[in-house]
Amino acid sequence: MRAVGLITEYNPFHNGHLHHLRASREAADAKVTVAVMSGHFLQRGEPALIDKWRRAEMALRCGVDVVIELPFVFACASAPHFARGAVQCLAALGIDSLCFGSESGDLEQLLGCALLLDEHGAEVADKTAALLRQGLHYAAARNRVCAELPGCDPSTLPLHQPNNILGIEYLRALRITGSTIQPFTIPRLGAGYHDDGVGPGNIASASGIRKRLAAGETVFDLLPPPAAEVLRRSPAARFCPDDDLLHRLLLAQIFRGRDYLQSLYQVESGLDGRLTDAAAASRDWQALVAAVKVRQFTRTRIQRILMYILNDLRADLANSLLAAGPLYLRLLGSSARGRAFLGAVRKRRRLPLVTNLSRVYSQFKRTYGAESEAFRLACAMLDLDLRATRNYTLLLPGWSGPNRDRDFYEDPLVIDPAI
Repeated sequence: MRAVGLITEYNPFHNGHLHHLRASREAADAKVTVAVMSGHFLQRGEPALIDKWRRAEMALRCGVDVVIELPFVFACASAPHFARGAVQCLAALGIDSLCFGSESGDLEQLLGCALLLDEHGAEVADKTAALLRQGLHYAAARNRVCAELPGCDPSTLPLHQPNNILGIEYLRALRITGSTIQPFTIPRLGAGYHDDGVGPGNIASASGIRKRLAAGETVFDLLPPPAAEVLRRSPAARFCPDDDLLHRLLLAQIFRGRDYLQSLYQVESGLDGRLTDAAAASRDWQALVAAVKVRQFTRTRIQRILMYILNDLRADLANSLLAAGPLYLRLLGSSARGRAFLGAVRKRRRLPLVTNLSRVYSQFKRTYGAESEAFRLACAMLDLDLRATRNYTLLLPGWSGPNRDRDFYEDPLVIDPAI
């Protein structure tokens, strides 16, 4: 049963995602589609528009067969860590191929650039850092450095375009991990990643859709009908994160003091002081981000650091988890075809498939041994995911449940596609 992997956020699932899903299945000649999807906090350092179960439901109703959650430490990380964690999840499931969208649409061109970045990695990193100190934006800095590499022409492969950046990192992750997964890419259609407009096929970017929602505009025609129906059941006033609540929770963490901040992942020397000053003066989430930002850090990186603060991600733990790679596969939902696939690959699956958290620690003990470092890290990785759900739930003004441990009460979804 040939399966194609997709690395996704679905924030929310829109018409462009439906095109990518169908084109990926065709390009890879696959019968099954498996999405590795970010949980409650995303690669850009933001809370998801709606929770991971509703986003998984969107995907399943629109034709995805299996949805696996990418653990927080990879989902809310820089592109190389995000890509490697997702690729390792797909490899552990026995996926045959990976298909990603790109502005380029030229796999050989992307492969060539990935190889050049591997061969000149130290040089690229040093020169990019120097340009950042001069005030250049990260994407522009790396684009300029790569223009100097032999055989890499940013005029034909713009490295500042986000899908190209991620695509190259997926290819590098496949190479670094020695994966046998076959890559495919399809050209991105419709509006650009950061564009607010609507392109052919009624395709808008996810960021454009979120901006429309924030402005009170209707977006349902920009989503496939099954996904639009899920979004209708998640009105922004009740089930979407509230920026004011996010700001307040962050202030509570930052006010724990500079010694505490210095223990957290990526809070470098000097940034603790900026965070403390910004927390004392900022009036809202946007102002907090703007006050902390310095020229050598992108806004996205600052937002990710704030998510590490919110979720209490210590530097030593983050480095250990990122080095270990994903240690389990958290199933969010599947179709009948997806369940058949999971049964077929059970014996060759390389990581435990987590479907019931009431038995998860005994499952980890059987897999890794109770005294092993892998067992300790698997528990820590899961505890971080559970904390992320609790904190995300605190951001929802309409949540009135008796507890915040939703991960223990939300079973994997069992849904067959509606289209």
